[in-house]
Amino acid sequence: MVRGQAVRDYGGVSADDRRAERRRKLLDAGRHAWGRAGLGEVTVRGVCAAAGLQPRYFYEQFANRDALIVAVADEVRDKLFTTLVDSSRSADGGLEDKLRAALTAFLCVIADDPDIHHIMRTDLAGVPGLETRRVDSLNMVAELIVRYGSDVPGFDPRPGIDRRQVARFVAGGVNHLIDNWLADQDETPLELAEQCTRLCMTFGQGHEVSSD
Repeated sequence: MVRGQAVRDYGGVSADDRRAERRRKLLDAGRHAWGRAGLGEVTVRGVCAAAGLQPRYFYEQFANRDALIVAVADEVRDKLFTTLVDSSRSADGGLEDKLRAALTAFLCVIADDPDIHHIMRTDLAGVPGLETRRVDSLNMVAELIVRYGSDVPGFDPRPGIDRRQVARFVAGGVNHLIDNWLADQDETPLELAEQCTRLCMTFGQGHEVSSD
């Protein structure tokens, strides 16, 4: 075996696979540090120690601490988005049933994972790019609603109301309710999902909100 092959393949594991494994360890360590101790405790030294890696491997993957934090936030966002889409598409019924299923699954992921719960509660102002990503994420949720809701029976706003505007209003409103829920969790995920579903349907279709 020539030296180039040895560099690419060590112990049966390619160089790309080893880099991917190191990145996975660093992301997991950063996520746990953020989720369990807070954003201020995410440091290059601490993450490397938790991952069992030398700092040079950190900088192989990330330019600095903030780049790791953004990558962790993106990964959490992608997991939650995937949950929304998959649970909605797999649910039977019309718009209300799919919306309820998506919100229930979304909230259960947050409630069942203390790391994600803590990350979702973090003030993002201290890390460049994160607040912008929050706005972008809400717009992405709105686009998902439009993309996957357009062909679902019941997704029919009142005349004169643009579907995309409805979707953005719904995404922002639900996000605000979730922010409050994250702070005190005075409702179960199922209860909050039901409240959000009823409010979304009320706005989107002009139904009266029942008091029961």
